[in-house]
Amino acid sequence: MFRRTFWFGTGVAAGVWATTKVNRKLKQLTPEHLAVSAANKAFEAGHKLKDSAVHFALDVRAGMAQREAELGDALGINAPVDPELPAARRYPAIENRTDPKSVDRTTYSYNRNEDH
Repeated sequence: MFRRTFWFGTGVAAGVWATTKVNRKLKQLTPEHLAVSAANKAFEAGHKLKDSAVHFALDVRAGMAQREAELGDALGINAPVDPELPAARRYPAIENRTDPKSVDRTTYSYNRNEDH
């Protein structure tokens, strides 16, 4: 009698275990759950892509700074100042019109109707 009860209980436990496993797998295959899992995977992939892009940009910036320093050394821009040579002159590429020293003092008139 005890053997039959033991095997009956074992069969019930195996049935419950198999039923819960099947129900979990069926729940995972519902359209709602598949959509949520796909969205989560896409979100994680986006973060990985963003992180790799940021690391790439930082590597490029470091390489640019290194190359700029190499070019500066090669051209003598970063060289120490020799007291016998005059200081380097740097001219602005674009005039600053608000600076009173750089205001153009010509008498040219911008009135197009003046000659007529």
